[in-house]
Amino acid sequence: MNKRNVSVEGNIEFADLKIREPFAYAGGTKALSVALDFMKKETGIYKSLKILSKMNQKDGFDCPGCAWPDPEKPSKLGEYCENGVKAITEEATPELVDREFFKKYSVEEISKWTDLKIGKSGRITEPFILRPGAVHYEPLPWEEAFTIIANQLHQLDSPDEAVFYTSGRSSNEAAFLYGLFARAFGTNNMPDCSNMCHESSGVALSETLGIGKASIVLDDFEHAEVVMVIGQNPGTNHPRMLTSLQKCKENGGKIITINPIAESGLMRFKHPQEISGLLGSGTALTDIFLQVKINQDVSLLKLIMKRLHQLHLKKGGIFDDQFINEQTSGYKELIKDLERCEEQELLDLCGVPEKQIDEAVDLLARKSKIIICWAMGLTQHENGVDNIKQCVNLLLLKGSIAKKGAGTCPVRGHSNVQGDRSMGIMHHVSEPLNKSLKDVFGIDAPTDEGLDTVNSIVAMHEGKAKVFIGLGGNFLSAAPDSNYTAAALQNCELTLSISTKLNRTHLFAGQTSIILPTLGRTEQDTFKDKKRFVTVENTEGKVHRSMGRKEPASDQLRSEPDIVISIAKAYFEEKSSIPWSDFMGNYDLIREKISEVFTGYENYSDRSKASGFYLPNNSREGDFSKMPGGRAQFSVCPLPKHQMEKDEFLLMTMRSHDQFNTTIYGMDDRYRGVYGERRVIFMNPDDMALNGLKNEQVVDLVSNYDKQERRAKNFKVIPYDIPKSNLGAYFPETNVLVPINRYAHKSNTPTSKSIVVKIEAKKD
Repeated sequence: MNKRNVSVEGNIEFADLKIREPFAYAGGTKALSVALDFMKKETGIYKSLKILSKMNQKDGFDCPGCAWPDPEKPSKLGEYCENGVKAITEEATPELVDREFFKKYSVEEISKWTDLKIGKSGRITEPFILRPGAVHYEPLPWEEAFTIIANQLHQLDSPDEAVFYTSGRSSNEAAFLYGLFARAFGTNNMPDCSNMCHESSGVALSETLGIGKASIVLDDFEHAEVVMVIGQNPGTNHPRMLTSLQKCKENGGKIITINPIAESGLMRFKHPQEISGLLGSGTALTDIFLQVKINQDVSLLKLIMKRLHQLHLKKGGIFDDQFINEQTSGYKELIKDLERCEEQELLDLCGVPEKQIDEAVDLLARKSKIIICWAMGLTQHENGVDNIKQCVNLLLLKGSIAKKGAGTCPVRGHSNVQGDRSMGIMHHVSEPLNKSLKDVFGIDAPTDEGLDTVNSIVAMHEGKAKVFIGLGGNFLSAAPDSNYTAAALQNCELTLSISTKLNRTHLFAGQTSIILPTLGRTEQDTFKDKKRFVTVENTEGKVHRSMGRKEPASDQLRSEPDIVISIAKAYFEEKSSIPWSDFMGNYDLIREKISEVFTGYENYSDRSKASGFYLPNNSREGDFSKMPGGRAQFSVCPLPKHQMEKDEFLLMTMRSHDQFNTTIYGMDDRYRGVYGERRVIFMNPDDMALNGLKNEQVVDLVSNYDKQERRAKNFKVIPYDIPKSNLGAYFPETNVLVPINRYAHKSNTPTSKSIVVKIEAKKD
């Protein structure tokens, strides 16, 4: 097949880099001014404020950004953050990707743009198709689109030749129907964005506590004595979490931060809705900062637990002996492992000064209400599952599970990624789910395990998967090994994207590519003049309503549930025991069927209104009866060791502040002091001097796994407070370096936070 001449990296020329001092705090008047400026440029302040007044309110819509929970009593001034403003105003943009746009620009030309420019193109107004050999998308009637999709699926030799990908912004209703269609079609090939982020958390928590979700609720932060934030940057990625940390501090709690970089949002927070945040100095958050080397969290936590154990032997009362004896298994094995560890080796590996470790040990020794929060900084490593298990070890030792103000908090990055999984979006086989689907719908769901994200990419690359369907998201920019993934998508016979805005994935089409435009979270969802609502699940397992309020960007847009139903109807025609036609326009019926398939959703439609409801959670309730021996499990985790040559570094990919996941809002990262440019490398000044690198010197980053070179071109090196031998850089620009064949044990999560690279200086 003749592939189109499209660029994976886009424009790699430098913009206008300016380096200043990183901000010493998050929020404050600057956050307000940036948000207002963004509103003014994108949609106008009045229109923006009108939309924002309904965001994260009980009668409004859920933010399409992160999944941080809403308080029981939302602020009357607004329940949103700076990056929430950016997400909403971008969705409400007046810019349109219409037939004139695609007539003017080919996919080859668009691919040479930056991700920022592609995203700013605007909302997709109607269905489009890129036909075989063509380089321009052209309009496509809705019904013809469904016919093409159905015919392509019928032509497959096996249902397993199709891949059904799900992003984290889809509603519960859409996800349920999508998974139902995939299983009725005959495959468990349901990769989702969780595979690339919190899959390691789900595996670790399921194996140790019996459920892959957080064990806390929002107000636990107000009762916590210690909150540990590990491998996470809430100031950028989950800004409203800072309010919860502030409440913890105001109630006497302490915060320990563990991260290779001192992120501004965790150092000090100026609440933009409080006088003290606007005019005063705000709240100092982190009490103890442990600047750990990349992926040495296991080493650090082992050392902390080893010293806590030594104190326990001397004084007693440091560990919760009753909880350990009655509720856990594997304690003796854990202690033996800790005793075998050499303290000096642990100190050398983690790179944290001993004095600071002792401060953390002293604090933890005296407290039992401990919350541990984490994100991608722990999950995206080969030992990502062990990283989370080590966090669980510490909580179990302290009896900090099923206790007010204590527990696990994996902080989800997409607004409904947790809900997708609860709705059955997963490649694993679930016998209870298959039985429920048989009982409720009369279908025989497949019993063979499907493909996760990594294996889906490999299957497409090898020609074993021929149809890719994406329910939201920007798959190419989110996935590892960008060139490999791009080639995989281009190998497909059909790529289908259900999207709100244009992104780079749309440009890397199979022989045929279809884009189906869908409603945004902010937009009214009506059927026969009746307004409808959908539901989502937050990071702490609470389900609640979301109802858009603004006029859709185009009268051609359809809701995600309606699109999935229409595809299913076109494929099955009338040959299905599933009442697809009855589902059309009837979200209450969809929710009724969800309640029949899954436990915990009784009286679903009514309970989801107002504040919503929490799903059952055994770890929150202290019920480990379904675990081996009816007990929570301690784990023995080996030390992570990275074999690197003297001229090699360990790179972690990161987001900038003007970014949410793969969506680029702007070119600044003021919390790190970087303005006007994204192609930068954060490097320790001593490492720069040792390697003869000057400030803002232009270099390439090169990774080499299994004798295959991967190269990220044209970056400027800047000095930064980061551990020696460690580097930081933004994604998706550096995703090209992440090898497809390196991923976390058990979870298959790509190793985007620990990539061994070399730096090659450009010749003048």
